[in-house]
Amino acid sequence: MAQALRPNTAGGLLSTDGKPHPLQDSLLVVTLVLGLTSFITALTADSLHLLSSWAGLVGILTGAYGQWISETTRERFGLVVGLGASGVGFFLGMANGGLFGGLVS
Repeated sequence: MAQALRPNTAGGLLSTDGKPHPLQDSLLVVTLVLGLTSFITALTADSLHLLSSWAGLVGILTGAYGQWISETTRERFGLVVGLGASGVGFFLGMANGGLFGGLVS
């Protein structure tokens, strides 16, 4: 029963199975950055609706693909957080002018 007390040193921060997942980890980081950007710009200024809506849309798409190919629970947790922030930022950006608001006459 001594093996039950050993810490898991084989895996990284996000991979609990001990294998590297570079694509999944990069999609997680991109989704979190886009979600944070979209969320913050949607809450701070109404004039940044183009940035918040486009960043939210791309964050939703990358997060959805990341969820589809993710392999560990930690990756999925981070992707859900990024997807939520992207979704809120996207919808607030759409409410304030949308993807092409003010550019098309």
